[in-house]
Amino acid sequence: MNQKSKKIHDIIFQNRVKLHLFETSQRKIWTIVGKEKEHWIDPELNFCSCSGYYFGMLKNKKPCYHIESIHIAKQEKKFETIKFFDEEYNSFITGLLAEL
Repeated sequence: MNQKSKKIHDIIFQNRVKLHLFETSQRKIWTIVGKEKEHWIDPELNFCSCSGYYFGMLKNKKPCYHIESIHIAKQEKKFETIKFFDEEYNSFITGLLAEL
């Protein structure tokens, strides 16, 4: 198993993939709990807030391993869903952006 595959395996099997679901609107925010902070991922846009994504896209146009982790976790249904009320959306986004 190469280093990238090991990282993806660890993320999925350590339950670090989170789906934040806001009710009743059904808005979704995907995150991965990292070693130092949480990373925001938009799997539909193939975007991740980590620095590896930014530099990888600049250098070789390849997204980071977090994005692949989300896709695999979704396929295998190996993620934690955390439900919120719609009224909590703004404070959640503010907190997430503060970590960036």
